Amino acid sequence: MIIFDLACPHEHHFEGWFQSREEFDGQLAQGLIACPHCASLEIRRVPSAVHLSRPTEASPSPAAGQAVKSVPIDLRAGALAAFRQLTELLLANCEDVGSDFAEEARRIHYVEAPERSIRGEATAEEYEELLEEGIEVFRLARLKPGDLH
Repeated sequence: MIIFDLACPHEHHFEGWFQSREEFDGQLAQGLIACPHCASLEIRRVPSAVHLSRPTEASPSPAAGQAVKSVPIDLRAGALAAFRQLTELLLANCEDVGSDFAEEARRIHYVEAPERSIRGEATAEEYEELLEEGIEVFRLARLKPGDLH
């Protein structure tokens, strides 16, 4: 499963979930993706980044007079709930291939195995090699159902 942040010409932002980059490209080319706000079919991918953190002891202090930006507690709680929901979705909809992840990701990419969502373990070296081959993968912390508390 791959999640793309999308936008229309009116700057309405939304996300789409796809089985692969190719599925996204195919649906976009066929005009099957529309803005949920204005129904525009002119859709583009936009950069996405989610980063929430707490200041640490090693974090530099803001300069005198500089405003300190903080994440409201309710936003953190919402982000945690969203992360839990995403984790549960991934666990329920991705096949766990364990330490065979890199090999199976290659087999799927090169159409030697059925296309499906997988999860598993890969070394940092395997991860970098997959990216260099153009295989879209992303890292998450080890996911286990019992870890969601």
